[in-house]
Amino acid sequence: MIDKIVADCASAVAGVPDGATVLVGGFGGAGQPMHLIDALLAQGARDLVLVSNNAGNAEIGLAALLKAGRVRKLICSFPRQADSYVFDGLYRSGRLELELVPQGNLAERIRAAGAGIGAFFTPTGYGTPLAEGKETRRINGRDYVLEYPIHADFALIKAQRGDRWGNLVYRKAARNFGPVMAMAARCTVAQVDEVVPLGALDPEHIVTPGIFVHRVVAVGDTVQIGPAPAPAPGPAPKAD
Repeated sequence: MIDKIVADCASAVAGVPDGATVLVGGFGGAGQPMHLIDALLAQGARDLVLVSNNAGNAEIGLAALLKAGRVRKLICSFPRQADSYVFDGLYRSGRLELELVPQGNLAERIRAAGAGIGAFFTPTGYGTPLAEGKETRRINGRDYVLEYPIHADFALIKAQRGDRWGNLVYRKAARNFGPVMAMAARCTVAQVDEVVPLGALDPEHIVTPGIFVHRVVAVGDTVQIGPAPAPAPGPAPKAD
């Protein structure tokens, strides 16, 4: 029987080695798997390469990993904001390597890894410092930069609901990087608000099929893994 549900977040991030490349979903706070990030901090893996849209806020989530000295390199499109002082201090002091990637390129590089694409040409970044040292080519009169996929050892993502096969649905904008990250990692770990029975998710609404997910952990108040409940009885029919 296929059952990808794990008991807790500590089990979900077990086996992340030192030096691993880890994709972390989220757009700011939306869709960021905070419970998994905290578990990774407690787990103790070091020398990590983190791939995320942001660099964390204040001293929580990704910023907590940075502050603890667990991250060697950050691949990111938007590392600085008003409360990103942890990143700012580490980067300015030379204790953190940064690879800055335009947001669309970041998403496409991750998607390319999952799709088996060896490399792709994009116009984004051409003629800027972000293209220095990279192959360029003119195609149909337009200049492009060659970019390579971002493969990862682990992906930590957040979804709204999942089942024991690993099928996932997301809540609105919290979907962001989750689906492409799930496809690009050797081991994808999904934090969900609710685990539902097989068949409870509408197949037309499943965004990430379970084939891309290896571990699922529920962190919400509602965890249901048994048979789907019987529908509540309706009102009694009126007598003629």
